[in-house]
Amino acid sequence: MSLTRRIFLRNGALALVGTAALPGFLTRAAFGAAEPGTRTKRFVVIFQRGAADGLNIVVPHGEMAYYSMRPTINIPRKSVIDLDGFFGLHPALASFEPLWKQKHLAIIHASGSPDPTRSHFDAQDFMESGTPGIKATDDGWLNRCLHDLPAKSAAGAASDPAAFRAIALGPSLPRILLGKEPAVAINNLNDFSIGGKNPKAAPLANTFEAMYEHSVDAVMHGTGQETFDAVKMLRAADPSKYMPAAGVNYPKGRFGDSLRQLAQLIKANVGVQVAFADIGGWDHHVNEGSTQGQIANVLGDFSRAIAAFWKDLGDLGEDTVVVTMSEFGRTARENGNRGTDHGHANVMFVLGGPVRGGKVYGRWPGLDQSQLYEGRDLAVTTDFRLVLSEMVSRYLGNRDLKSVFPGFEQTGRFLQMLS
Repeated sequence: MSLTRRIFLRNGALALVGTAALPGFLTRAAFGAAEPGTRTKRFVVIFQRGAADGLNIVVPHGEMAYYSMRPTINIPRKSVIDLDGFFGLHPALASFEPLWKQKHLAIIHASGSPDPTRSHFDAQDFMESGTPGIKATDDGWLNRCLHDLPAKSAAGAASDPAAFRAIALGPSLPRILLGKEPAVAINNLNDFSIGGKNPKAAPLANTFEAMYEHSVDAVMHGTGQETFDAVKMLRAADPSKYMPAAGVNYPKGRFGDSLRQLAQLIKANVGVQVAFADIGGWDHHVNEGSTQGQIANVLGDFSRAIAAFWKDLGDLGEDTVVVTMSEFGRTARENGNRGTDHGHANVMFVLGGPVRGGKVYGRWPGLDQSQLYEGRDLAVTTDFRLVLSEMVSRYLGNRDLKSVFPGFEQTGRFLQMLS
């Protein structure tokens, strides 16, 4: 099929000019028009790879032990963006303050995996598979959560899965999206280096056309033709000329580019239901910094990109939920190199239209020596799977949580973060 229409971007949406006939999928995607009475709920997962320091991200400035344990890297009270008199944001998270005040942003402190590993690789695998301590799981919970959801077309109506129903922003599909449900990895919309389910695929050799021609991967069958057509449409639209909403400025760099492209796909109405992006640079063993330095720099990119994404979505944010997670936290005490080592509990953010924000959820375990996990770390009081289960069940509507998170015995109620 050759595209003879002129396709271009206008005001952040795809538009068509011309009279030649196009398949219904392309017409729907181009005009971004959902069928009456349908709304597609979107769930975005962001992974902070490297074990982010939750204690310097959401600061327990009301607890004296925090300051005594971190004499050189603590965030001074005068610099903390106070939230509730006890917790406050690192000043580099200033972009989050309006979201908190608007009650779109919620925080879950002392959250994480119950598994005791301090290995980055094992902990990331466990959080992406959703089965802490079990290495044999070969699919991801974000893929499994799609099993019992009605497939959506690009226009939002129940039908065959849309080409971009499940996407990862990156050169290859991450563990979290591996599984039976079709998913696509998009490295760059501008050059369309797209990967299938093979995590070892070479990005430069992973052109979509080559994979479409030769792959036997399930992701290229059933929805393969629609994906191919969608890529051709987006290429003709020249993604490099995409203009975010007025006043939106994404930070330069890989993470900002990822969220910018995700916003573009969502606004193009190509059927995105779940999406994944990640950001590295959190492993601060040496010279972590305080209000300035390494952690401040990565927090600035992290928060500005998410805030820009949220603003860029506009009204679509009402049907979008974003959750952030990291494999584990850092030690409560700073080390001899003015950094922190591998710890246990961490902090999660949840942002979205249906989120009951403006609140720190979960039970705070305290930083007294007797309260620390193994005498060195913030203790986990909220299993990360409890947070995700609420999103999957109450928001996306998949009630089969035993399939999504096998082996997880929910002993407490949901945190009630969603309206």
